Amino acid sequence: MAPIRVLHFADVHIGMENYGRTDPETGLSSRVRDFIRRMNEMIDFARENDVDLAIFAGDAFKTRNPNPTYQREFAWCVRDLTALAPLVMLVGNHDLPPTTLKASSIEIYDTLAVPNVWLADTYENKVIETKRGSVVVGAAPYPIRSRLLEEVETGGLTIAETDHMLQREMSAILNNLAADADQYEFPRVLTGHFTVNGARFGSERGIMLGRDIEVLPSDIADPRWDYVAMGHIHKHQNITEGREGLPPVVYSGSLERIDFGEEHDPKGFCWVELERGKAVWEFQRVKARPFVTIRADLRQADDPTGDLIMEIEERIDLDDAVVRVIVDLTPITEARFNEGLVRDALRQAHVNSIAAIRKEVEQPTRARLGGSPEGLTDPELLDRFLMAKGISEERRVELMQAADAIFEARNGKETAS
Repeated sequence: MAPIRVLHFADVHIGMENYGRTDPETGLSSRVRDFIRRMNEMIDFARENDVDLAIFAGDAFKTRNPNPTYQREFAWCVRDLTALAPLVMLVGNHDLPPTTLKASSIEIYDTLAVPNVWLADTYENKVIETKRGSVVVGAAPYPIRSRLLEEVETGGLTIAETDHMLQREMSAILNNLAADADQYEFPRVLTGHFTVNGARFGSERGIMLGRDIEVLPSDIADPRWDYVAMGHIHKHQNITEGREGLPPVVYSGSLERIDFGEEHDPKGFCWVELERGKAVWEFQRVKARPFVTIRADLRQADDPTGDLIMEIEERIDLDDAVVRVIVDLTPITEARFNEGLVRDALRQAHVNSIAAIRKEVEQPTRARLGGSPEGLTDPELLDRFLMAKGISEERRVELMQAADAIFEARNGKETAS
């Protein structure tokens, strides 16, 4: 029998609008369209390669209460996927409602009994029939502390003791799922949405909802599974890489970049050819929006603006990118720096968005000195006073330049008298 072809993706986070602008044709943020395009790119690949089963490992939206437009955009993608193959939709922390009495952001697919969709919101196994055979899928949605410990007395326990108890509860749950799956001769996949201890983090910490629970690698890398499809961490990685006898425990990572913390991270999804006892998988990169940082040391530059513009003109990686600029300056070179001309140069380089132009101004030695003010000149005293007041670098330079003229005029009068 031919291997079963599995699409594994996670952390779509539709609704991220940072560094975007409104698209006049759709009314959507250009960044929201980025995330939709990545999904469509992935769906095209799945269609061309005749997918058998799609596993979405959680976090459909940025927030727990997405607006109807974002829900519509995601639903179109779900419709296209389910026309190709059964879809497992695991509930992640961003999908969970703020209170237990409310519905999750993706519960509507279960309520409407959308064909070819399994909304996996509890810890259970399910046999899914595909055109190339049956698959056992184990679901481990994002662990909710209150539900895991609802029958456990936690009064008087420290945070560390509570976390250890939660870890034990998750260990028992995962072992039970593996034991139940072990009765089947079909290929077996576990999908989870949580942190595996030792995983390398991406930018998910900056948008985290809820306090995280870490699961031990030994509890998830169980040889009774053939492949473990993880979500929650945005950095693509295989936890069991190089370890013989264990299934791949793979975070597919997010489909699109969230911020500059993911500037150098590849983005995409996983394509798995699954058999009982064997999983051959590969990471498929998508054309995620480039994030580019330009860093320039202009402290010794005679023409800081011209030098930076020259570097911008020589770059070949700025087209359609989200760009931030970080420049090192002194108060003198900062006074010569023309931010407006730099912005014009970036627009002419066809950047998609200018995230920031950050100036890091080196402070004169006199301004960094502590201790007694005795022996300091009037300009030095004024500079220290402005720093103590929290005056911005740019404003401080302007005030010091104005003050220099006053001090010179005063000194001239004193000399004349």
